[in-house]
Amino acid sequence: MLLSLALVFLCGMALGTIFQKLKLPSLLGMLLTGILLGPYVLNLLDPSILNISTDLRQIALIIILTRAGLNLDIRDLKRVGRPAILLCFVPACFEIAGMLIFAPIFFGVTLLEAAVMGTVVAAVSPAVVVPKMLKLMESGYGKNKSIPQMIMAGASVDDVFVIVLFTAFTGLAKDGQLSPIRFLTIPTSILFGLIGGILAGLLLYLLFSKAHIRDSGKVVIILSVSFLLVTVEHTLTGAVGFSGLLAVMALGAALQQKNYPVSKRLANKFSKLWVGAEVLLFVLVGATVNISYALKAGAMAILLIFCVLAFRLAGVFVSLIRTPLNKKERVFSALAYMPKATVQAAIGGLPLAMGLACGETVLTVAVLSILITAPLGAALVDATYQKLLIKAGTEGGKEDT
Repeated sequence: MLLSLALVFLCGMALGTIFQKLKLPSLLGMLLTGILLGPYVLNLLDPSILNISTDLRQIALIIILTRAGLNLDIRDLKRVGRPAILLCFVPACFEIAGMLIFAPIFFGVTLLEAAVMGTVVAAVSPAVVVPKMLKLMESGYGKNKSIPQMIMAGASVDDVFVIVLFTAFTGLAKDGQLSPIRFLTIPTSILFGLIGGILAGLLLYLLFSKAHIRDSGKVVIILSVSFLLVTVEHTLTGAVGFSGLLAVMALGAALQQKNYPVSKRLANKFSKLWVGAEVLLFVLVGATVNISYALKAGAMAILLIFCVLAFRLAGVFVSLIRTPLNKKERVFSALAYMPKATVQAAIGGLPLAMGLACGETVLTVAVLSILITAPLGAALVDATYQKLLIKAGTEGGKEDT
């Protein structure tokens, strides 16, 4: 396993740097590293690391969402209001609707199988979106209208909504019956995730206020509590849901509200952790890619992905109706809502493992959606944010005097 980890980090960072020099997203190099090192090409990764790949990817996701929460100012989010809520589910619903229209035409699947495919593909990737939005927040772009905060919050809740729908539709496809109780987990997951995260954040604030703990120790405690919150999600069944990842983000936001100076220092610590976690996440995502599946689907799968992406972009524009955002800012928001990676890697292979007839097709489309949208969305954000967004302290793109 040690050799595998060395290959993951050294090769991932090297290829990431090369792609960055070529003006391409570094994550594309990391994804390519995973594909090359993975079991479907060179097969250089130890099976033991692949067996715990899901857990390692989840740790990386917890790190970036904690960092996001520590940088998320609730006052900014309140100013955004309605569009942030709509972005949590409207774009995903539009994309699933697009899949219901086009998947039966392109692949001959049933409407239920198309719904399963739609829920796999519809989730936006916080692992791609959140670091980009944090960069914008630090540099001040879009800050006046809280655009990065709006996108970051919407992307985090979007995953909860889509994963619950995926569970409901796969249950129907496998058992032939759908219980309304499955859909009750959507609001309860969001509600209890927020409550649990806020309570955990307030308790940690009290602990850090009463006890003298070094910032490094605080990071370890926050990570441990975050792991517990995600564990709670996996233990709850039935109508009561709990979003561990949303709770993690709420924990960071609660700390940020109670003690901004400390949260700023902790956010910097988590930024350093993300340097390694990012490599681990995207290399291991790349290692799940089966090239033979991708080649079989070919042009039809790629066309399907772009068709449903058009529906997603439309969903973003609908969510932003009657907002103070101008046309350029709305275009940027739509582009930032494109990338997919972590959820697709995590659940893309489950329909195949369940024995569903559409399993191989779902996995193929999920993999291709990662390869196409993650680098494309990240590249478009990097290439357009200075042109489409106004920097805080400027008016019309020119510095205030």
